Amino acid sequence: MVDRSGPKPIRVFETAAILMHLAEKFGEFLPTETAARAECLSWLFWQMGSTPYVGGGFGHFYAYAPVKIEYPIERFAMETKRLLDVLDKRLAESEYVAGPEYTIADIAIWPWYGGLAKFDSYGGSEFLAVHEYKNVQRWTEQIWARPAVKRGRMVNRTAGEPSSQLHERHDASDFDTKTQDKVAAD
Repeated sequence: MVDRSGPKPIRVFETAAILMHLAEKFGEFLPTETAARAECLSWLFWQMGSTPYVGGGFGHFYAYAPVKIEYPIERFAMETKRLLDVLDKRLAESEYVAGPEYTIADIAIWPWYGGLAKFDSYGGSEFLAVHEYKNVQRWTEQIWARPAVKRGRMVNRTAGEPSSQLHERHDASDFDTKTQDKVAAD
């Protein structure tokens, strides 16, 4: 991402860095109090350090690998379930991942685990028994109720209801005027 809003463009890459940059720039979704900030960043980096490899590994071997090999499927499934358990236990004691407020930790974690719970990512929700993680289920629905999350799922996605897909977004009004169903009607 290139932030061109200042006198000199700023290049930012990697999800955590982008989320932190935007949160600090706009003063949203990243606590400023030291302990709350540390909790938020710890959960953000928990996701960055484990989920793409473990969740992506599960998705690859379970859904996409041209040859189904039992060992990696089971290995990544068990690790994914372990991480779901960690998340579920955290959400048993906290409304959101990093505390009582929605933060960049939730923003980073939800597409992986919320996507698994809500949208059956990789077709593996039943195999992983995601329905058993009640706190993850509550958190998933709570975040899915946010209008901005629904809008975010519309942009550049390739799965889901194609009529609501928005290939590019340049203005907030694009959600009302430029989704595939509206473009096709013109």
